[in-house]
Amino acid sequence: MTSPTRRPLTIGVNALYLIPGGVGGTEVYLRNLLSACARIGHPHRIVSFTNAETGADPLPGFAVPLPVRAGNRPARIAWEQFLLPLACARRGVDVLLSPGFTAPLAAPCPTVTVFHDLQHKRHPEHFRWWDLPFWRLLLFQSAVSSTRLIAVSHNTKRDLLHCYPLRPAAIDVIHHGVDASFFDLPRTPEDLLLCVSTLHPHKNVERLVRVFGALHRRHPGLRLVLAGIKGFATPAIEAAIAATGCARAIEITGWLGRDELRSLYARARVFVYPSTFEGFGMPVLEAMAAGIPTVCSNIAPLREVAGDTALLFDPHDDASLLAALDRTLATPLDTAPARTRARAFTWEAAARATLASCEAATAPRP
Repeated sequence: MTSPTRRPLTIGVNALYLIPGGVGGTEVYLRNLLSACARIGHPHRIVSFTNAETGADPLPGFAVPLPVRAGNRPARIAWEQFLLPLACARRGVDVLLSPGFTAPLAAPCPTVTVFHDLQHKRHPEHFRWWDLPFWRLLLFQSAVSSTRLIAVSHNTKRDLLHCYPLRPAAIDVIHHGVDASFFDLPRTPEDLLLCVSTLHPHKNVERLVRVFGALHRRHPGLRLVLAGIKGFATPAIEAAIAATGCARAIEITGWLGRDELRSLYARARVFVYPSTFEGFGMPVLEAMAAGIPTVCSNIAPLREVAGDTALLFDPHDDASLLAALDRTLATPLDTAPARTRARAFTWEAAARATLASCEAATAPRP
């Protein structure tokens, strides 16, 4: 996708969904994307519309705080649909970028909406019954009404085209980047198996815990650290930990700041990512950049990220996961190819492509 124009634009960013420490990878995505936009040269003015929760932890660049709490989802949706368009009009926004799946139907300008995945379509069983109708309605509306869409992987683009009546040419595939600091981590590996993941059902962490119980009997000094937001699967995971017989070797950290997370990457002996469904898989990319032997699920989005530089396993099979971990602990992977591959994923490239998508959205349709 090439940009048809370079005239200066006022680009609005719909950050009303953002709850610091509460939305996982989409927060990491937005903060890194906006930071990269600030680093690269471009003629545009970026205005982020934020909520009450982001007040103490602002986004990079110019922010316009709006008096709504994202933790009150009905209020946030109402603001997004009815009052955000007014705020865009008052600020002279030329194009609105919505990085969190949903966008206002009646925006006063072209819209670009980011879809990180279509889990609500592929795995509706992982959603609470009262949430699912809103996901279906709001994401359908955003997909069909937005001027352009950004998919974070080719797999997500395929899902968009399968699930919604869309033009392929209106969907730009823009991969996530990786923070350059991961390449410079001072690696001091310990007997630590690291999984960075929100504790939701599709992340398959309960299976990982069960397999770790068997692995720990063979490697009694090994520890498992689960770093990420405590999601819907947390009670089941805690019960699985209690049943392993090695609960003291397993830690759930909850959400961590980036410095704390980098410290874990620096100390990890092996990184494991057992997810059954992903849109992209940013933690896998971070582990690759940090030079950690990486074991991850054999699913399309993770193959798109890791290529042949990680050891893949069947995420639905305990024996496959156990064998992959055993093999990696015995004979660690050469991490040089993974680090080389990870260097192709930069936030600066993501920022340039996202700005080009915003520019393309303002161009007259042929």
